[in-house]
Amino acid sequence: MSELPTLGKPQKGSDFYIGLMFFICLLILLAYGVFKLNVWLEDEQQAPVQDIIVSGDKTFIDVQQIQMLIKQSQPGSFFELDVNQTHQTIESLPWVYRASVRKRWPSGLEIFVVEQQPSAVWNDDMLLNKYGDAFDAQVNNADLEPKIMLPYLYGPGGSEQIALQGYRNMQSLLETTNLYIVEMFLSERFAWNVQLNNGIKLNLGRTEFIDRLQRFVDLLPLISQQKRQVDYVDLRYDTGLAVGWKSTVTVI
Repeated sequence: MSELPTLGKPQKGSDFYIGLMFFICLLILLAYGVFKLNVWLEDEQQAPVQDIIVSGDKTFIDVQQIQMLIKQSQPGSFFELDVNQTHQTIESLPWVYRASVRKRWPSGLEIFVVEQQPSAVWNDDMLLNKYGDAFDAQVNNADLEPKIMLPYLYGPGGSEQIALQGYRNMQSLLETTNLYIVEMFLSERFAWNVQLNNGIKLNLGRTEFIDRLQRFVDLLPLISQQKRQVDYVDLRYDTGLAVGWKSTVTVI
C-alpha cells in the first residue's frame, strides 16, 4: 500500500518577510502621497484663488477695487489665504460698513458687504452714515448725483450724532412745506443755524430750536405774503420773530 505524499508546512518566516515588505512599501507610498499632497496644497500655482464673488449693496462700492486689493494683500494660494485678515482689509474701505468673508471650495472666495448709507456731508470733507458715524469717502454731491442728494452739516468734532439727529428733527417739521435744509451749522456753543433751499437763513439759537422752527412754519404763510425777498429769520425770541429783508429788518 503506497503512502500519500505529505504537504509541506507553510514557511512562516518567508510569509512574515513578504508581509513586512508589503507594509513598508505601503508606508513609503503613503508618505510619498502625503508629501505630494502637501506640496500641492502649498503651491499657490496649483490652488490659486480664482473666483472672488462680491454680493450685497454696491451702489458706491467698487467691486474691482475689492478684488484687486485682496489679490495684492494676500498670497495666491486658496489654502494660505487668511480670512480674518481679508475681512479686516475689506472693512477698512471707506464705503464698507460691515463685511463677511468665507472660502468656497475649491478656489473661490465669497464676500458679502453692507454698504455705508450716507445721510449728510460733514464739514465739507467727510460723510455721515445713518448712525451719525463720520467716514472719509472723499466725495461731494456732484459725485453722488443722481444717486442721492445730501445736506451739508457743520459742527465741532464729536457732535456728529447730535447734529444729524437735530437735522432730522427739523427736516421732519418742514415736510408740510416745500422747504428743506441744504446747510445746517452747529456752533461751538451749540447754537443752531440753517439755510433752506429757497435761500432763507434761520437763526434758531441754542435752546428750544424745534419749537422755534415750528413757529417759523406756522408764520410762513404770513411771511410769504410779503413781496420782498427774505434774507434771514431770527427766531431767538420768546414770542414772535425778526425777518431780515434784503435791505431792511421787520419785526413781526
